[in-house]
Amino acid sequence: MALESSQSGVIALTRAIDHYFELALYLLVLTGFATLASTGGLDPPSIILVGAALAIRGYLLAKRRQFVISENWTTPLSIAYFVFFAADYFVFSRSFLPATVHLALFGVVVRMFSLRRERDHVTLAILAFLMVLASAVLTVDSVFLLSFAAFLMMAVGTFVLMEMRRSGHAANIQARHSTDPQEHRHLAFSLARVAPALMLMILISGAAVFFLMPRMSAGYMGGYSLGTDLSSGFSDRVQLGKIGEIQLSNAVVMHIQIDGDRVGGSDLHWRGVALADFDGRTWSNPKEQFFLRRQPNNSFQVPQSNADLRSYASSNLAREHVIHYRVLMEPIGTNVFFLAPWARSVSGDYRLVAADSSGAVYDFDSQHPISRYEADSDISAPAPAALRAAGRNYPAPVAATYLRLPALDPRVPHLAAQITNSAGNDFDKAAALENHLRTRFGYTLELPRTPVKDPIANFLFERKQGHCEYFASSMAVMLRTLGIPARVVNGFRSDEFNDLTGNYVVRAKDAHSWVEAYFPGYGWQTFDPTPAGASGTPQGWGRLALYVDALASFWRDWVVSYDSSHQYALGQAAVGGTRGLWEGARTWARNHYASMLKWARRSQDRVEHSPGRWALLGAAIAVVFLLLGNLGRIARLLHEKWLRAYPERSPEQAAAMWYARMTRALARRGVDKPAAQTPQEFVKKIEDSRLREPVARFTAVYESARFGNSADDVQRLPELYEEVESATRAR
Repeated sequence: MALESSQSGVIALTRAIDHYFELALYLLVLTGFATLASTGGLDPPSIILVGAALAIRGYLLAKRRQFVISENWTTPLSIAYFVFFAADYFVFSRSFLPATVHLALFGVVVRMFSLRRERDHVTLAILAFLMVLASAVLTVDSVFLLSFAAFLMMAVGTFVLMEMRRSGHAANIQARHSTDPQEHRHLAFSLARVAPALMLMILISGAAVFFLMPRMSAGYMGGYSLGTDLSSGFSDRVQLGKIGEIQLSNAVVMHIQIDGDRVGGSDLHWRGVALADFDGRTWSNPKEQFFLRRQPNNSFQVPQSNADLRSYASSNLAREHVIHYRVLMEPIGTNVFFLAPWARSVSGDYRLVAADSSGAVYDFDSQHPISRYEADSDISAPAPAALRAAGRNYPAPVAATYLRLPALDPRVPHLAAQITNSAGNDFDKAAALENHLRTRFGYTLELPRTPVKDPIANFLFERKQGHCEYFASSMAVMLRTLGIPARVVNGFRSDEFNDLTGNYVVRAKDAHSWVEAYFPGYGWQTFDPTPAGASGTPQGWGRLALYVDALASFWRDWVVSYDSSHQYALGQAAVGGTRGLWEGARTWARNHYASMLKWARRSQDRVEHSPGRWALLGAAIAVVFLLLGNLGRIARLLHEKWLRAYPERSPEQAAAMWYARMTRALARRGVDKPAAQTPQEFVKKIEDSRLREPVARFTAVYESARFGNSADDVQRLPELYEEVESATRAR
């Protein structure tokens, strides 16, 4: 009876481990898939199909049913999918990463329903990890940290159970199976406590290594995922009529922090590239790039592409208005630095930086895609009166490049002349064109998909609505028809300000095109003919988005782009903070020394005059500390009292408690149970038969209650305990 009970307990434990292992492995796969789906990079058919397969697998596990695909089917299915993989790569996805992700998802689904051998479980766990790895490639969002923590917790539980399962099967004990559906619930509770604790220890240790070990600012693999015009809104060329080049997306592209600006008072254009050549439909940039030399302070000096800007001065305007700002850019797949006009220097962890003569700055360091950089720009501008007197003495290269025009509809130059007929100088002409387009035309992204023969004429005389590229292109073309050098600039413009972080938030929908016109002696000046939109700092419920943005900004800056400069800043802050606390404590002690001395003397006088009252207070404090120091023991005693009153509610724990009491009672009579002995071995070692018999009866009922979860048996233990107590007293 005792041997059978012991064997049954071991087999019950083995079956429980098997079930919990299958459940943990399923949760591991589910967490990996949820992490991958949360990136937004997974197509809807994959989410629906794999989600349905996971739901079916979860239902089978909940019902404890088995469904295994025949081996005669798994091999043909795998071969067929490899054929489909080629079609997926060349026809459907047309990209290696999505096709490979689809292949991994197919492997997950097939392997979930064909688990037979140990290696099948290992393969499924590896595929779950590959899904998380793919998530790291597809996102740099802070949600990944939470998803990864959940996956790590599931992985800890899964691999602990995998080792326990392997050891249990290696024992190869043959005995009857327990059918109790509640068997060994304490195993699940123990894992539920241990797995999060181990996960936290791993994350804390990893965070310590991450923040202390020297590293370069390359981000994790997500930093290299290439974006497109569709995701960022930015393009280094403009093809009119191709609406796909601008997307109405709220995805964050940049965070910009300007020194001294804590209220969001700036409204700046962030220049990307300037486009000079126009063929009637497409603007392009023919400028050649040249590499910049790194300065002793590790910055790159940007050449004065707007050289004439230096020559003006005004009595009511400071000659220079230099701002310093920091940019944190998301990986949008461009090598262009976005800078306020006009940039003086750019600094960051980049080895090769280039520029062109139109003021664009490029990153040519393939090992360090653009993520964090700092820059200085001179944002001063001449007064309108000065620009009105600029004249038309254009340098030959400017006139040759920025006055060229393709064949135009005759109505375009006629409209330009009509709008500016009352203007007496080039500045007023440019301002008149800017105002006319802003007030007489509408902004929309809904344009016809079919291309038109002449996009400029179609916009000006038929549609009379479009997006910023149509406004900028029309103004630049009309300026050239009037003999004023002009070009289109692509970049971003946003006045959305997060007052929690002091950052301007630039989104993909803020991608923008505007116009720069040339004025002799003053260089290129900005005009923006697109009707202005409204954003600014969100108010009301919209402020909730600011907190989300602040979290994402912190994650991107201090985790994804964490580098040696962050380590230095943290070290300086830690040292400075410690020194500040120490100095503050010393200053406070010096300032309050006299008052503390008076307080000590008054306290001494009070104790001397009322010793009884202070003795009672000291005793009360001692009792409180005594209770606090024994909270664990008090909680254990209360728990044991509850188990004695309601043993049927937790038979396993109640049985363990009574067995511990029984062994303590025997130990008081000189019969000690070594920790290495099993209960049955301990019974056999008791030499006194009068004591051995009640202990044997107690042990048999204890094992039935502990390993069989029997409520009836656990209620017999107090009576059997009294028999053991009587036998010990009779010795």
